[in-house]
Parts: sequence; C-alpha cells; structure tokens
Amino acid sequence: MNKAEFPRRRRHLMDVMGADSIAVLPNAPVATRNRDVDFPHRSDSNFHYLSGFPEPESVLVIVPGRPHGEYILFCRERNIEKEIWDGYRAGQQGACDIYGADDAYPIDDLDDILPGLLEGKERVYYTMGNQAVFDQQMIGWLNNLRKFSRQGMHSPNEIIELDHVLNELRLFKSGAEIKAMRRAAEISAAAHIRAMQFTQVGKWEYEVEAEIIHDFMRHDCRSAAYPSIVGGGENGCILHYIENNKKLKNNDLLLIDAGAEYDYYAGDITRTLPVNGKFTASQKTLYNIVLAAQKAAIEAVKPGNHWNQSHEAAVRVLTEGLVDIGLLKGKVNSLIKQEKYRKFYMHRTGHWLGMDVHDVGDYKINDNWRQLEPGMVLTVEPGLYIRDPKGVAKQWQFTGIRIEDDVLVTQTGCDVLSKDAPKEVDEIEALMA
Repeated sequence: MNKAEFPRRRRHLMDVMGADSIAVLPNAPVATRNRDVDFPHRSDSNFHYLSGFPEPESVLVIVPGRPHGEYILFCRERNIEKEIWDGYRAGQQGACDIYGADDAYPIDDLDDILPGLLEGKERVYYTMGNQAVFDQQMIGWLNNLRKFSRQGMHSPNEIIELDHVLNELRLFKSGAEIKAMRRAAEISAAAHIRAMQFTQVGKWEYEVEAEIIHDFMRHDCRSAAYPSIVGGGENGCILHYIENNKKLKNNDLLLIDAGAEYDYYAGDITRTLPVNGKFTASQKTLYNIVLAAQKAAIEAVKPGNHWNQSHEAAVRVLTEGLVDIGLLKGKVNSLIKQEKYRKFYMHRTGHWLGMDVHDVGDYKINDNWRQLEPGMVLTVEPGLYIRDPKGVAKQWQFTGIRIEDDVLVTQTGCDVLSKDAPKEVDEIEALMA
C-alpha cells in the first residue's frame, strides 16, 4: 500500500473527530494456537488501516492539534536477544522513521503516558467490547482521572464508538485500495483456474485446497483471506464447510469458495465445477439458473440502486427457475412473498468486501436500505443447495451450487473485479478437458 494512504486516512479521521478529542486503538493481541505455538499474527484491520504498523503489543493514539505530534505509537522496544528468537522489531525509532509516527513510546510506558494524553479531552474515540483486557485498562485510566477532578484534572465525559466512524471511512475505497483489491481478485481467479485444471475423480478436497494456497503464495499472498471451502457432492450444501477431507467422486459437483489476501485486502470468489469435467444435464440446468440469477444481481449493482435490489433480482430469477423445474409450485410473486425459496437458498446475495472478507459498513441507514455509491465493493453470490431429499426428485438431490464475484460500484455501473475466473458452463468444461 502506498505510504501516503495512511496519513490521508488519519487526516480524514481527525476531521471527523474535531478538537478536544483523542482516539485510542489497540492492535490485535497474539493468539495462542497450542503449547509454545502462536497463530501467525495479523494486525487488527482498523489498526492497520490507520498505521500500516504490523507488530503486536502496540497501541495507536491520535490527538488532533497536539503540538508534539498528532499520531503516537506505543510499541515494543528493540531487543536484540528477543529479535534473535522472534524476528525484527521496529522499535520507537522505526515507528517514526518507517511508519510515520510523530511520536513513539515503549509499550511498557503506556500506563504512565496515556492517562496524561486523555486528561483535558472532551471526547474519547474508542470501541468497547473488542478487547476485554484493554477495556479494563481504559476504564481504569478514566476512573483515576475522575478521582482527581477536585485537583483540577479534567476527564473525558463522552466515549464515542471509534469503529462506527472508521467503518464509514473504510466502506469507500480509494484508488490505491481498489488497485490492491483488483490484484487480490486476479490472484484469486488464477487460483480457481488452477483448481479447475487439477480437479479430477479420486482427488481429495484438501489436495485441491493445497493447489489454491500454493497459487496464492506464489503470487505474493502470504495467506488466504479466510479458510477455503472445498466441498464435493453434498458437502457443497454446507455453507461454511472447511473440513475439506473427503475424496471427490464421479458425477459430483465441487463447490470452491476461496480468496487470497493481498496487502491486507481480500478476494472472495466461488465457483462450482463438475469433478469429472462434464456437467450432467440436471447439474447444468441448476447451474444455469444460479448463473442467470447472478447475472441479474450484478446488473442491479449501480449507483442509485439500493443495497437489496441485487438480492431481490437474484431471488426472483432463482424462484422462477425452481418453479420451471418443479422444485417449487405456485405463483412466483406469492412464493417470493412467503419466502418459499429459502428451503433451497437461505443466505443473502452478498456482503461488503475490503480488508475483511465480510467487510465493515452499514447496510441500512435510518431503517432504509442504503444506496450504492462509487467506491463501494461488494460480493454477488447467489446459490442453490438441495441437501434435504424429502420431496425432491433424485436428479436434484445433494447438489450445492454457488457462483460468487467481487464487484466494484463505478460512476456509471459496476466492474466485476473477479471476471478472470471462468463461470460459463462451456468455459469450465473446456478448461477441465
């Protein structure tokens, strides 16, 4: 990410905060995997959004108008002995020189310094509930300031949800962010193509996953944006299936939901393909219903349309298709009103996409679906899942299909960032041949 992005974001935040305010944001703590082993650390998305600083045990503080510097980092000190074991630390000098902090202090001095920064401010921008231990520290600092009010100390009298402010800023992507997301989508699409070329009867789901992860890493993505879903046969009907431990069978479909994380930005693509390289007639019928629903939903992504119009478009096409093949009976409008489609399509058609795969941002404003605006990025992912065989003809049973793309709202319509991943029946079959 261009280093100019981070001060620009901090300036936007300070413009919202105004004078007599302070923002405090702790980084994500290290998570223990098991004895003596930690999970790889990833900074809290909001923390990274404002700082780009990658180390744990760090706290970001923003104080608009502070004479000695508005952007302060508390972080670990340099320690050569510990760095031999656990890797490089920026230290206070690096926090300033590399990551642009105006001022930096050792994290061990937080108790001594932060209360002085809080004193005299009217408002604290901080999100309670994300980190219980830090919440208690924050409450303690504020309570101690109140105790000394008779001695002239002034404690903040208002705590404002920092996440709410940052969520709205993060919802609208800058040019640099869109460039990163486009690259994440391109890498994700290439991995899906590799998976299509690798898949065949007798392979294990985790072997396909390994091909996907390999392709992510060889294109500069250290990790996936989320645990990959690689579900063959009826496993494709489990929305968040991540066991990926079954052998792929002839005449089954394989649902792959996988996305790379590039420079902290997520790709999120789903494709469904025939394990043996050829859709059966019934599989092709269901697949084309989902594909038509996705195309209708993408068509509804444009400035001025509201968030739910994409979902409404997908639901209508899916319901019409289910009526055509006899899985639903009745009039389409009545079936939609009664939500009868939910037996086979039980999730929403998309979500915001960004630094988090299910990214931040309100879907409604004042109880009304919010309008789409340029710079927003969302997924469009209708599906059909026929897991319960009761009342369903054998040809449709145990079939899961989802098709998902990453879509940028532009000035005139939308741009499908993940368009490199094939999704037409003949494209997939030709690629797998």
